[in-house]
Amino acid sequence: MCGRYILAQQAKFERAVHLGRVHWEFTARYNVSPSQPVPAVRADAGVQEGLMMRWGLIPSFAHGVAPKYSTINATVEKLTLSPVWRGPWTRGQRCIQLAAGFYEWHLEDDGRKQPYFIHLTDAPVFGFAGLWDASIAPNGATVESCALITLPANALLRDIHNGTRHPGRMPAILAPEQFDAWLAGAPQAALAMLHAYSPERMAAYPVSLKVNSPRNDGPELIEPLRA
Repeated sequence: MCGRYILAQQAKFERAVHLGRVHWEFTARYNVSPSQPVPAVRADAGVQEGLMMRWGLIPSFAHGVAPKYSTINATVEKLTLSPVWRGPWTRGQRCIQLAAGFYEWHLEDDGRKQPYFIHLTDAPVFGFAGLWDASIAPNGATVESCALITLPANALLRDIHNGTRHPGRMPAILAPEQFDAWLAGAPQAALAMLHAYSPERMAAYPVSLKVNSPRNDGPELIEPLRA
């Protein structure tokens, strides 16, 4: 699964997305973690808008309270089955979580978990295909949140992502030219876009264990690990 990623400068994303409305403000980040506000894009009445959402979907039926189970990743196999994902999917509440790279952990032979940084070689920024929902808390506040979609990994990520309860997974990655179709396409057309990104268009290398702590956030986190 994907549990950490990085953000580029806001201007880079705004050049890649056709936004009609902008409600966000953010800076480059190198260790985006669950429950934090993240920049996302959604379509509202035919207009694409950029806004900040909580990463970790809070279902509309949860009254603004985050579930005790993890909702940062929606598995493609359960989009129409799980109560958490079925509602947003049926309502067409698709979104894009913007990213410039992400981390995954590899289980080494000696039991250590080695983080890897993964990025695209054909695009400086990209998007995770995702779902969003709105939940109203008891005090009347509306909490908008999102989850990125995961699917069976390509050859590159299958080798890296080997040590969790759900090995061999990767996020559903969208290149900028796919953004419009994901947000506005018919459900079946959108579902057809959820496939593993080509490993030939990705690169990965080990990085420092500093990324393990969400308190660490700087460009040194994506520097290749020295032998």
